[in-house]
Amino acid sequence: MYVIRMKNCAFFARHGVLDEEETLGQRFYVDAALTVEPGRALVDDSIEDTVHYGVAFGVIEKIITGERRFLIEALALEVARALTARFPQIKKAEITVRKPNAPVPGVLDHVEVTVVWPE
Repeated sequence: MYVIRMKNCAFFARHGVLDEEETLGQRFYVDAALTVEPGRALVDDSIEDTVHYGVAFGVIEKIITGERRFLIEALALEVARALTARFPQIKKAEITVRKPNAPVPGVLDHVEVTVVWPE
């Protein structure tokens, strides 16, 4: 097994519980740690036998910039499921979604949720 990591993939979207979050939108950041069954990729240097991270980025982007979700937990799980469906060689997807501008009554760097799929 080996792990492909994609860090700080940034997207503008309109997720959140509050109406203002949908109206104003904000940037979301996604990290993906994809545990991959090596197959022949490590020996043959074949893109067909691994996870093409350009395609994986597109899968993440489609979900994050798509339909509004109230919870970043739901976003992270949807990304994990979509990636493992698109690339059967992914045996585990650990997806973190960060929301820097979470509406909280105080100062914080960001809120983040990490989902591991399958559990």
